[in-house]
Amino acid sequence: MATFDDLLEEAGTFGRCQKRIFALLCLLSIPVSAVYVGIVFQGFTPDHWCRDAAVVERRQACSWSLSDSRRLTALVVNNSGVLQQSSCEQYEVDWNNTRLTCDSQELNLTNVPVTACKDGWEYQYEGRKSLVTEFNLVCSDAWLVDMYQSILNVGFLIGSFAFGYLADRFGRRVSIMMSNILNLIAGIVLAVVPNYISILVVRCIFGFGVKGGWMNGYVLLTEMVGAEYRRTVGIVYQMFFSVGNLILPLLAYYITDWRWLQVVITAPYLFFLPYYWFIPESPRWLISQKNTAKALEITEAMAKENKKKLSKNFELHHLGDSPSASLLDLFRTPNMRKHTFILMFNWFTSAVVYQGLIMRVGIAGGNVYIDFLISGLVEFPAAFLILITIERIGRRLPFAAANIVAGAACVITAFIPDSMFWFKTVVACIGRLGITMAFEMVVFVNTELYPTFIRNLGVSVCSTLCDIGGIVSPFLLYRLAFIWLELPLIIFGVVAFVAGGLVLLLPETRGVPLPETLDDIEFPNR
Repeated sequence: MATFDDLLEEAGTFGRCQKRIFALLCLLSIPVSAVYVGIVFQGFTPDHWCRDAAVVERRQACSWSLSDSRRLTALVVNNSGVLQQSSCEQYEVDWNNTRLTCDSQELNLTNVPVTACKDGWEYQYEGRKSLVTEFNLVCSDAWLVDMYQSILNVGFLIGSFAFGYLADRFGRRVSIMMSNILNLIAGIVLAVVPNYISILVVRCIFGFGVKGGWMNGYVLLTEMVGAEYRRTVGIVYQMFFSVGNLILPLLAYYITDWRWLQVVITAPYLFFLPYYWFIPESPRWLISQKNTAKALEITEAMAKENKKKLSKNFELHHLGDSPSASLLDLFRTPNMRKHTFILMFNWFTSAVVYQGLIMRVGIAGGNVYIDFLISGLVEFPAAFLILITIERIGRRLPFAAANIVAGAACVITAFIPDSMFWFKTVVACIGRLGITMAFEMVVFVNTELYPTFIRNLGVSVCSTLCDIGGIVSPFLLYRLAFIWLELPLIIFGVVAFVAGGLVLLLPETRGVPLPETLDDIEFPNR
């Protein structure tokens, strides 16, 4: 009797077949980035002020600049110690009944009463259209932009569980196809629905499909390669998410309407539909379903593509049923409880800080396209640093250091004056590098700290905190930034510091066999 790992040794642990599957599935990872952080461009909030139809009409007649007409509607306010023109209040003047001449922009309006905007807003966003400018999601309605991102993460949360079940019930390949079909339909519908409530509903469905498909691609990939390649292909698969971060600002720069940008973000899922015929089902899953004949057939095809031949006397056997996993097993014993709480907090921290730092690019006041591109580039060294350090130093120290460096960089960035622009950018990029490393490491550290029978459940439960962090992050960033632009960075820094400190309480797993039972966790020195 042989296990699938024995069979894979003969068929090739990372041959031509696996490389082809690896390349195809890595492409699946690229558009997920645009879905996850596309809000930076789709939900961009440009400079805005109260609109007054009479002033707009006079501006056109007198060839005033936008700043000239703005002085007649937007009063100057003190915002965190900085004097600037209000975006949400206007002078209470009926310009239709006021003699408005071409010299009126010089009027003294010091003691004129003010009121909230009555006639909508004007935007310094000529030739472009974002979700914000289409639906006027500013001032008292600004929180609806946060909701646009949070609802996506609600979809992610539900999709993680639903597609996890579908993949275990119907197979990895079928669930990836279902995801691609759902993503294509929901993505296109999202680009055309007319009202904001419908957008939120469809956005949630879109997130549901995208997260499920991405997760199952990761699972299928790691199940098709030998044990020695799993970690590397998993990290590189995540790195292709960072490739999407480089493509997104280029697309957003040339596509000026958020709805057309949504169409382009969705288009790749059309090309992913034929994957059903080009990627085989996971033989490991088939064996778990006692379908060893089909598993052997697929493995023989893999061996043939890898230019290898299987021994004729191979007979696969299905491993006996594992002990049933219970949610309580994650908390019942001291070490399991400690691991679970620390990993939950690290999943939460990674999502809040990573997503928060990316979305902050949209409100930091620089060139959003260039700043996004620069911050995206610094993600690439993260994968290489992980691959270099985890086998030489271990998991615990690089994981803790990544969180602590990210936390320190966030706090330092908050206190660097805007006049030191490049220094501030470099320090912020170091923070982005640190949290990217932490995010990529928490995935496989999680798998190494749970025994086999509860490993999938442990990863599923802990990673739900990632989606909860994603739901919280937009409100944390945008609402706190309204009080003080740098306040979210202080919060991100403190949270990352705590996460790094907690990681030091975890055991080192380098060179340690994967735990099989609860006793392996509770009594590791036996």
